[in-house]
Amino acid sequence: MSRKVADLLWEVLANAGVKRCYGIVGDALNPVIDALRRNGRIEFIHVRHEEYGGFAAVAEAYLTGDPVAVCGTAGPGVVHLFNGLMDARKEGAPVIAIAGDVETKLIDTGALEELNPYKFFEAASLYTGRLVNPEQARAIINTAILTAITEKGPTVISIPGDIASADAADQSSEIRVPTAPILRPSDADLNQLATMIDAAKTVAIFGGDGCRDARDEVIELAGRLKAPVGYTFRGKQWLEHDNPNAVGMTGLLGYGGAYGAIHDAELLLLLGTDFPFSEFLPGDSVKKVQIDKNSKHIGRRTPVDLGLVGDIKATVTALLKTVSVKTDSRFLDKHIADTKSFQELLQHYVVKGPGIKPVRPEFLAATLSELAADDAMFFADTGTACIWLARHVFGGRNRRLFGSFSWASMANAAPNAFGAQLAYPGRQTIALCGDGGFTMLALGDLLTQVERKTPVVQIILNNGSLDFVNIEMQEAGIIPFGVEFKNPNFARVAEAMGAKGIRIEEPRDVRDGLAAALAHKAGPVVVDAVVDPFALSLPSHVPFHTAKGFTLSLTKQVLSGKMDTVIKTIERNVGLI
Repeated sequence: MSRKVADLLWEVLANAGVKRCYGIVGDALNPVIDALRRNGRIEFIHVRHEEYGGFAAVAEAYLTGDPVAVCGTAGPGVVHLFNGLMDARKEGAPVIAIAGDVETKLIDTGALEELNPYKFFEAASLYTGRLVNPEQARAIINTAILTAITEKGPTVISIPGDIASADAADQSSEIRVPTAPILRPSDADLNQLATMIDAAKTVAIFGGDGCRDARDEVIELAGRLKAPVGYTFRGKQWLEHDNPNAVGMTGLLGYGGAYGAIHDAELLLLLGTDFPFSEFLPGDSVKKVQIDKNSKHIGRRTPVDLGLVGDIKATVTALLKTVSVKTDSRFLDKHIADTKSFQELLQHYVVKGPGIKPVRPEFLAATLSELAADDAMFFADTGTACIWLARHVFGGRNRRLFGSFSWASMANAAPNAFGAQLAYPGRQTIALCGDGGFTMLALGDLLTQVERKTPVVQIILNNGSLDFVNIEMQEAGIIPFGVEFKNPNFARVAEAMGAKGIRIEEPRDVRDGLAAALAHKAGPVVVDAVVDPFALSLPSHVPFHTAKGFTLSLTKQVLSGKMDTVIKTIERNVGLI
C-alpha cells in the first residue's frame, strides 16, 4: 500500500511529540483514523463527546507543554471541538485539531455537513489550513504544528477524505521544532525600569501565568524590594506557596491583602498577567509597569506608565543585576498582616465545619487540600468551585491548579482531570465539579473513564443550582431565576456506570469520604458531596456596585415573598452559626 496523505499527517505529528489524539471517528474522518491505526505511535482516545476530548487535550497540553491532537468529523463533529479550542487559545495550550471535511468536489456546494473552516475557526484558531491538494500537505501540517507549539495555542488542519486517501509521494515527515528564544527588553528599557523602582518608596507585584517559569526570580525580586506579591487565579499556583511576601488574590475570588497592596503602592509591577477585571486594578494614583511577552496585552486592562515586552524569567533575571535593595519593610508588613487577618476569617467555616449541616464547601475544600498528595493536580469547574479552589486549596512546588480560568466555560474540570491522568498515570488528579457542569458534559464520559480505569477523583458540589449564576444575579440586583434543578444520587449513578461512588451528606463523613476517594486506585471515583446551597463567598474588597446589587436583590426577594431564602442566606454567611 502506498503512503497516503493521512499517513504523512500522523508521521509528522508523532515526530513533533504528539502522544495522544482525543475524538470521535466518522465518515469524512475515517481515512484519517485508519492511518492513525496503521501508525501505532499515537494513542487514540475515543471519547463520548468531542468537547470532552477538547478539554482533556487542553489540560494535557498545558501541563506537559507538548502538542496534543483532537479530531472530529465533518460538520457537527467539528463544531463540538470549538469550545475546547477556544479554551486552548485562552489558556495557551498547544492543541492541534484534525477537522474532517467534505470531499473536495463538494466544497462550496452546500453539501451535507459542509462547513467553511476558515470562517468557523477564525476566533479559536491561531492558524487554519485546508488541505485541498496533496502537494500542500507537508507545508500545511508543518505550519499548524509549529504555530501551535511556538505560539502556545490551537491550530486546525481541515482535511477532506479524498485528500487524506491520496498519495503523499515522497514528502518528508521530518519536523524541526525550535527551542524557545530568549526575549527581554533592551538594556535602556531595563535601566529605566530600575530607575523607577529605585525612586519608588513602595513597590507591589501582581503576577499571572507568565510567571510560570519565573517563580524563583519573582520571589527573589520581591524579597529585594520588600514588595508584597499578589497574583491572579492563573498565577496562584506559581506565586502563592512558600512565598513570604504572598498577599493573595484580588477580583471577585479575591482574598488577603492583594487589593490593598496594589492600590496603596507607589509603583505596581504587572508581571505576565492580562487580568481582565479592570475595576479591581488601581487608577492613575499608582504608577504601573507591565511586562509581558505578548505586546497586545500591554496597557489594555489599565493605562501603564511603562510597557515592556519580554519573557518574565529573562527580564527579571536581567533586572536583578541592577535593581537596588530596599530596607524599609513597613509597607510589606502591613499587607502581610492584612492577609493573615483575612485568612483567619476564611477559617471560620473550616473550623466550625464539622458541626454544620449541610456541609460547608469551605470545610470540604480545606479538608481536601489537607488530605491530597503533595503532587496532586486540582481542576475546577467554572463557578463556585473556583472560589473554593482559590481560597481553600493550597498549592505547592509540585501541585497544579487548573481550570477554564480565561475562557470560563462550564464543565471543564472532569475532562481536564482525565487528560492530566493520561499524561501523568497514577498521579493524583482531582476535579472539583459543579453539579450543573458534571451533568452537562462529564456524566456521559464517566463511561470513558470506567473503560480506561483512570483513577480520577470527581467531587461534585451538589447544591441543586447554578450557584455562581445565582450569585451573579444577586450582584446585579436581580432575583435569582432559572438556576435551580433536581439532581439524582450521583454516587448511585456512578456505581451503576461501573465507577466507585461515595455520597457525603453528614459533616462527620467528610474526612473519611475524601480519604477513601483519594485512596481508590482501581478506576474513577465520584464523590457526591451535598453542600450548603446558601454558602456565599465575597471578595476581600467588595466594589460598591456589588454590595448595592446584593442589597437590592435581597430586598426584591423579600418583597416577592422569598423571605425564607433571604433569612437562610444571611444566617449561613454572617457567622451566626
